[in-house]
Amino acid sequence: MSLKNAFFITGTDTEIGKTTIACGLLAAAKAKHLTTAAVKPIASGCELTADGLRNEDALALWQQCTVVLDYAEINPVAFQPAIAPHIAAIESQQVLSVAMLLPKVQVVLEKDADFTVIEGAGGWQVPLNEHEYLSDLAKQLKLPAVLVVGVRLGCVNHALLSKQAILSEGLTIAGWVANIVDPKMSRLSENLGTLQKHLNLPCLGQVPYLQQPNAQQVASYLDITAMLGDKNESK
Repeated sequence: MSLKNAFFITGTDTEIGKTTIACGLLAAAKAKHLTTAAVKPIASGCELTADGLRNEDALALWQQCTVVLDYAEINPVAFQPAIAPHIAAIESQQVLSVAMLLPKVQVVLEKDADFTVIEGAGGWQVPLNEHEYLSDLAKQLKLPAVLVVGVRLGCVNHALLSKQAILSEGLTIAGWVANIVDPKMSRLSENLGTLQKHLNLPCLGQVPYLQQPNAQQVASYLDITAMLGDKNESK
């Protein structure tokens, strides 16, 4: 099984558009006639439905998958409270660990889609328990990361620290996406230039502030060519 077109999607913070960009990447892959799959291993803020807990972000990812997957495969761990996953796990008397998440993600990777994304939760280093972080799952998967930068005040610092943390885990970074979440940000072009220079990574696209983005619209601002090359195979 080749995993060269599977990626771990992370971000500089929470609420910066990881799902929006992940869906856009999947839509861009579909436009290239690639089969697609996705996993959001952990999701908080789920809604209780007749079918069980459902997460808005996971449902959006599901819509962009061409490989047949059950909801539980897309989102194996779901919490109703919109709080940090490790706190939600404690409150619901569940145990979160890399060991329990890894096989759930591997089930989807084994579908062998042409293009697969695994979307993290929050930023890079989100606790799972007292000793492990979600970044430890990414480390075990050994997949290239895609860094979604929520472009707003403070983003340069957050982006550079995130890059440093990802590389410190021994992972590669396939590229980064500038997702403009503050349309009124002062000196926007200057900040984008600073990010481009100091990240020194392939920029997969600059997505403007969109009121109600859809995957195809977002995909129009993205170029996944750099993600598909042999140089971005996992270590």
